[in-house]
Amino acid sequence: MRLKCTVNGEAQEVDGVWEGESLLYVLRERMALPGSKNACEQGECGSCSVYLNGNLVCSCLVAAGQAEGADITTVEGLAREDGLHPIQRAFVEAGAVQCGFCTPGFVVATHDLLRRNADPSEMEIREALAGNLCRCTGYTKIVDAVRLAAERLELERRQA
Repeated sequence: MRLKCTVNGEAQEVDGVWEGESLLYVLRERMALPGSKNACEQGECGSCSVYLNGNLVCSCLVAAGQAEGADITTVEGLAREDGLHPIQRAFVEAGAVQCGFCTPGFVVATHDLLRRNADPSEMEIREALAGNLCRCTGYTKIVDAVRLAAERLELERRQA
């Protein structure tokens, strides 16, 4: 099948896609967007999180055929023309990247949280990120990164 969709703001067309192939596989292997990671293939770890038509999803659970005509945003699509998104920068600066395998999913989930709630409590942060697993940290630096990102995004809003 031919898959037509928009990824990170650009029209994409991929031929030879099997309808049951995962969106994650298509993004990584057919579109050369390796940011979303393939960890559990069961929707349990969140490492493959992307936006699908504005909704946060585990791309490993989305069949490629379901993405026909969809608008998809990956972790790569969050970056700005002048560099990293403030959330991406906050994760680096707070030391929340460790091995980096889970980081893309955490960044996209954090983006989703902060677009819904600009000033989340620690409990709200932990709840929003509960679908993302990290094997390297105790999550403290990840929570710190979310707080730092929230502060920076608020400052941006005030300066705009």
